[in-house]
Amino acid sequence: MRIAVNDCWGGFSVSHAIYDILGIKWDGYGFLSNKDLGIESNNCDAYRADARLIAAIEKIGCDAASGEYAEITIIEVPDDIEWYIDNYDGKESVHEEHRSWY
Repeated sequence: MRIAVNDCWGGFSVSHAIYDILGIKWDGYGFLSNKDLGIESNNCDAYRADARLIAAIEKIGCDAASGEYAEITIIEVPDDIEWYIDNYDGKESVHEEHRSWY
């Protein structure tokens, strides 16, 4: 599975060009969500693995696809895992879901 993540401090956002390719009305900021792509999932970041988003990013390249304070990259993770995106000041990493207790 391929997932789009932000590889710099700042946070994940996409360019206006990605909205145009996806046929979504520009929100003025570049913040996509599951709802924008018609995805119903308990994983609020499921849209990051959407084939349409990945194809749009690859079509114009990661630099052109990145929002104002983002550096989008596409990473590969095994298809059979449940995952989530963690971030520290906007720089993201993908982790396998597991149990935790507080």
